[in-house]
This record gives sequence, structure tokens and C-alpha cells, in this order.
Amino acid sequence: MISECDRQQKSEHRAPAKQRQRELILILLIALTAIAACVLYLGEGGAAVIASSASSAFQPTISNRSPAPAKTPVGMVWIPGGEFSMGAADPPGMDDVGMKATKDARPVHRVYVDGFFMGKTDITNAEFAKFVKATGYITVAERKPRAEDFPGAPPENLVAGSVVFSPPNHPVSLDDHFQWWSYVKGANWRHPTGPASNIKGKDNYPVVQVAYKDAEAYAKWAGQRLPTEAEWEFAARGGLAGKPFVWGDKFRPQGKWMANTHQGHFPNSDTGEDGYAGIAPVAQYAANGYGLYDMAGNVWQWTSDWYRPDYYQQLVSAGGMARNPQGPQSAFDPDEPNQPKKVQRGGSFLCTDQYCSRYIVGTRGKGEVSTGTNHLGFRCVITGAQWERDHQSNKPVTGHSSPRS
Repeated sequence: MISECDRQQKSEHRAPAKQRQRELILILLIALTAIAACVLYLGEGGAAVIASSASSAFQPTISNRSPAPAKTPVGMVWIPGGEFSMGAADPPGMDDVGMKATKDARPVHRVYVDGFFMGKTDITNAEFAKFVKATGYITVAERKPRAEDFPGAPPENLVAGSVVFSPPNHPVSLDDHFQWWSYVKGANWRHPTGPASNIKGKDNYPVVQVAYKDAEAYAKWAGQRLPTEAEWEFAARGGLAGKPFVWGDKFRPQGKWMANTHQGHFPNSDTGEDGYAGIAPVAQYAANGYGLYDMAGNVWQWTSDWYRPDYYQQLVSAGGMARNPQGPQSAFDPDEPNQPKKVQRGGSFLCTDQYCSRYIVGTRGKGEVSTGTNHLGFRCVITGAQWERDHQSNKPVTGHSSPRS
């Protein structure tokens, strides 16, 4: 547990006003919006949320009984949809970091989603490369920022790049995220940690350094879309109800590693006890009940919902069961009210009970839409009805290039 977690996380969500006035430069502006995806929402000024025990609020998942479509898109699995309890359960041991990770994921509420297909894994480097080759698409990180979007920024700082996890070589206080995050010139999906890095031999790794617009562009090209937050959570639970993890009750059942997370001392040492220090190829750990890989850890995943910390309370206040919720009409983060943010889910290889426990299913992340990082990717979905229409009309669905076991 981090004893000063409240203060530390607030500092991650917003820099002091004097610092913003003093350092109106591109590097800090972009970095500030990126870090929100991997930290806990602890702002005292946020909407009221339920922080008490949520275990009793969960009811069984009731899956749809209608049959799946006769054929399945390559690399995808059928998610039956149905009725489930959405939100975060109490973490095992009720640890402080885990409890704080649930704050914007309460109250637990009942939701219904229609059936859909979802990619077995995150979109890989090979798949994204195929998209870029076919379309000539240039990602946000590869574009030079425009001066009008960053008024006051020195011209020398208007350079293409992205945010990279850059851990120190020694322990540091966890109250200053700039000690392990930095804006790196030339970082993009081809060079995830900067110009000296590349993705050669990493075709089966999840593509990272993708902003929301990049993920959305890929999905449109593939004849698919990004999942809603409700669809993502229904799929991640794999038919289970009220469990803290995608796979069940224990973080390491029978001593087995179930996801790529951070071991060692955060942020300076990842010992790789789970088999990987840093990012891993897709599908290296057991699939969940629906056959989906990496729904916890490895890389965060974009969803299509705007982020609001009070959205679940809004749904409960509306009464009844939410059916196919699409998220709020607009984004609002009380810590950065002028930053449009989308919900991110699943956590990453940086998640640890020392700092961020968002590998707990039901917990929520958030990210500014124009910012990618080297621990953020996505996967796609397509409805059964759309797939059948496209299949009957012989319209290609190109999201996954080859089947995956």
C-alpha cells in the first residue's frame, strides 16, 4: 500500500497551476493527458461513488440463449450477450490500492447487451501494418503537432512523438509520475519506445502507441468497431459474476500466472516473474470463459464510451436495467475537465498492487483521445447482424488476418 496514495494520485491527474503556467510546452501537455489512463481516480471533487462492499450487489450472469451465427469471422469469438452485473467487486484482502481503484466503478448495476463477435486478442503489429499498407494511414504520434492546438508551445517542442514508460534505475517516490513517464520524439507504433526501438520480429505483439482516432480508423477499415464499455466488461467476465479477476477469485490460482502484470518494485524494477518484463506477445496466458486472451494486463484497451466518474450513478438513478448502454453523451473528468477522455479497460504490464490494481475486472481507466502510450492497444467487435449482412454480401471483414488458437 502507498501511504500517501490520495495525494500522489491527485498530482498525477493535474499538475499544479504554477507549473502549467511556467511550463507550457508540448511534452508536459501530452504527458499529463496520457498518464490518466494508468492511474487511480481519487479526486475528492468527483461525483459521489459507492466505496463500501459491493459483493452482495452482484447477481448471476444470464446469457442469451439464441444460437450464434453459423459462421465466425477469422480470429474472433462469439460473445452471447445477456444480462449481468457491471462494476467492480471488492479486491481480495480489501487492500487500499485496490479499493481506491473501484471508486469510479460503483455502484454495481444491472446491464443487458446483445450478442457480438470480439477479437480473441488485441490487434497485433502485423494486423495494424496490413491496415497501414492498404490505406497509407498515418497515426497521430507520427504527425507533427499543430501550433494552433498548443498555443504558447515553443516551435522546437512541436515534434512528432508519444509518451513512453521510462523507468528510473533506482527507487523513487511515487508522487511524481514524470520520474517514469516522458514524451519521446519519434516514438510511434513502429518505434514504441523511441527511434532506437522497433517491432521487427514482434508481429504477434499488440500494437501500441495508438490514439483513439487511430484505433477507430483501423476498426472502420476492418468493417468493425470498438467495443462499448459494457460490451467489453461482459466479454471480460467470461460468464462469471462478481469475481475480482477475469479468471476467478485468486490472483494466482494454484500458483499460476494468469496475466502479464508488474512484479518487483514499481516503477524501477520489473522482475518478469510472470514470464515477461514489459510487454508480451498476445495469447501467452490462459483464455477466459469466452476464449478471449489478455482481458487483464499486458496492454490497456480503448472502448468507445466517453469517461465520466459518475456515469454508473446516472444509470442507477435512471432506474431499471440499462440496455446496450453507449456511455454518456460527453466526457467529464473533474481532475482535467477540459480534456476529452474515453474509457480504457483491462490494465497493463505496469499494473501492480503497489500503485495501480486495474487488472481487477470491472475497474476503469481513462485516456485523452489524442494520446497513445507504449502500454495501450485495442481490440475490435462486430455485431452478429452486421457480420451476417457482410457475409451474405461477400463484403470482406479484414480485422484479423489469420486464425488464432
